[in-house]
Formats: sequence, C-alpha cells, structure tokens
Amino acid sequence: MIGGSVVVRTRSWIVLCLGLLTAGAPAAYAADCPGHPDALGTSRTLVVDPREHPRIGTMQYRETLPLRDHEVVLTFDDGPLPKYSNQVLKMLDDECIKATFFIIGQQAKANPEGVRKLVAAGHTVGTHSMSHPLTFDRMPVEKYEPEINGGIEWTSAAMTDPSKLAPFFRIPGLMRAEGVENYLISRGIQVWSADFPADDWRHVSSDRVYQLAMQRLEAKGKGILLLHDIQARTVAALPKIIRDLKARGYRIVHVVPATADRPATPTTPVEWLLHPPTETTPIARWPAVPNFVFTETRTLPAPALADLNALTEHQPLLPRRTKAQTNIASTLAVPGRDLFAIPEGSVEVLLSTTLSRRAATRMAMAAETPRVAKDKAAKGKAGKMHAPRTAHAAPAGPKHAAQAKNTAPKSTTPTRLATGVKKRA
Repeated sequence: MIGGSVVVRTRSWIVLCLGLLTAGAPAAYAADCPGHPDALGTSRTLVVDPREHPRIGTMQYRETLPLRDHEVVLTFDDGPLPKYSNQVLKMLDDECIKATFFIIGQQAKANPEGVRKLVAAGHTVGTHSMSHPLTFDRMPVEKYEPEINGGIEWTSAAMTDPSKLAPFFRIPGLMRAEGVENYLISRGIQVWSADFPADDWRHVSSDRVYQLAMQRLEAKGKGILLLHDIQARTVAALPKIIRDLKARGYRIVHVVPATADRPATPTTPVEWLLHPPTETTPIARWPAVPNFVFTETRTLPAPALADLNALTEHQPLLPRRTKAQTNIASTLAVPGRDLFAIPEGSVEVLLSTTLSRRAATRMAMAAETPRVAKDKAAKGKAGKMHAPRTAHAAPAGPKHAAQAKNTAPKSTTPTRLATGVKKRA
C-alpha cells in the first residue's frame, strides 16, 4: 500500500507539472486555419506603444520591431485598389496571415469597402498620406499637415469603427524629414520605415520581386518587409514568397498598437535593435565624448601670494620649500642693465659678422703690441722679440737677432707691426 501510494503521488505530481508547463507555454507558431492545415499562419501578436519607440525600420532608423530570429512582418502600401488588393487579401486569408496596410486617403475615399474588408479580416490599418506626394522631404508645414490629416480622416471615415485605425504612418517614398517626423510623433503616431523592400514598385518581373524579397530577408534574418498591394507583379510574387517562408522556417508576426485595455508587449531596449551587440561581437567604435555645458564663461583670477597662505601670520602653515623660495625671492638683488650690455665696436660684436673679421684681427694685434714692448724692456739684452704667429723664433744673441730681422716674412701687416715695435723700443 505504501508503495502504491507513492506511485500515485508521483504520477499526480507529474500530471500537475505537465499542466503548469502547458499553461505557461507560448501559443503555437501557426494559428488555427480551417481548411488549410499546412498554412503559414501567424505565430504571435506584438503590441507596441508608439510613444516609447516612435521611429522603426532600419532602412532609415536605428531601431526596428523587437522581432526574434526568423520572424517577419508583412506590410503593404498604397491601397486599397480592388483589382489587386482583393487578391492579396484572399491569399493572406487562405494562409491565416495578418499583415499591416498603409492606406492612401484618396484610395480610401474611392474604395471605402476595401478598407472595411481589411479591418474585418483582422489586419492592422495605418495611413500613408492623402495623395502620396514624393516631396515630404522638402514640404513646408502648410502642405504636409493637410496631407497627413487628410489621409487619417478619409481612412477612419471609411471604417465602421474609427477606433480601429492604428496610429501608424509611413511617409510616401520614405522621403523622411525631421519636421514631418516631429509632427507625427507629437501626435502619438509611430513612423514606420522598413528593414528591406522587394522593389515591387519598379518595372521588374514578379520573379525578381520574389528573389529580392527572399535574398534580403535571408541577409537580415528577420525584419519588416515592404510590399505594395496595388501591383500585378506583387500579386504574382506573393504565393512564391509565402511558400519559401514556410519552407525556410520563417514565422509571421502581427503588429497592433497598445491601448488602455491592451498593454504593450514587455521588451528590453536592446531587442529593438536588428542585430543587438553580444559579448562575442567586438565593438570597433569608441563611445562619443560627452559635451559639457558650462554655466559661466567668466575666467577665474590668477592665484595671488595671499591665496597660498603666505601672510606673516600664516607662515607656519607653509611647507619648508615654499618658505625658502619666498625668502630667496625677497632677498636677491635685481641684476643691473649693464650686466647684459655689450659695448658697441668691441671684438665680440665685430666677430659676429663676416665683413668685420679683418678689423677685429687688427684690433687684437694692436692690443698685443704694448705687452710685447713691455716684455722687451724688462729683459734688456735678451732682446727676444715676439714675432707674429707666421714668424719663427730665432736664438738669442745680436747676430742671430739680425738674421731674424733679415729673414722675416714680407707680409704687409707683420712688417708694419715689427717696425712699430722697433721704433717704440
């Protein structure tokens, strides 16, 4: 009995744990799609608050929707145009896919039933201006305000319940401008760009639209796909795009705005980046140096000696080195001006120029002559004569002195110097 009770309790705990795990598990990737068991479906609904993240789409902005890997948001612009929009709507309904449509006001005015079909099918409906001008990047406020407001008014007027209009706006041609974005954000409207287009507005084949959509999605790994539901090539390419999304394991995410009864999906700021940085991915850029704003531009006065506590009553507070320097500075005499003066015409001045070197040499030799004469008078008969540097000294004695006179160089300057010495002696 004891063993049986243990087994029963163990089984009950297992059942309870399985029940808790099942209750906390996320919804299935593909929603129930009656009659289409192999449908791609919509994996989950993402609720966003336009005030928290006002600009999305990495084609133009830093942030995008907080999607997981292999998640895609389908968006369609410029409708509704019954000839093609109804076909797109049918394909999405067959696959139980929820998308986001950006409506032009003139199209909603001409085909209000198409707007109501989108709302009835559960798609998100935003706006795309009144007449789709490609000049939003250079429009004055007097022109872009009526374009924005007109699209909103006619799209909401086409709805049975105007509250179904999402505060989402995509600028025509993605011709962004700061003034336009600030105006939309001030009204609580989220500005949508995209993460990659399929170029279905260009004159290309439907195969090319399909190739570009899948190639760019594979390169990004996830994101917002930009399409147009008013083009025949988009209608032809969409089945192949959906087929490859299923084959490659991609999942569709439906985006709706937050309301008072429907709070935003909890996310972290890093999830709004297409490729968040990780610890294994090095960042090659340094953080920006902050700009400091100073309250006053007036400069402070230079410090005075009093600021260093150099007053007499504060002398004990000064370090020894500061005291010594202060005493030395107060006792040293100021050097006189003549200490650095060089007499004009001196040898040092003459030697400083090339043209005056000869004059400086003559002055030096003239200054040398009185000293030679004085030495000769003191020695008397020794008679040893100091010849110029170019002359050779002769032995002492009258005979040899005469020979020295006869053999002296014939240079002009030394001869005059020797004659002057002889006469003075």
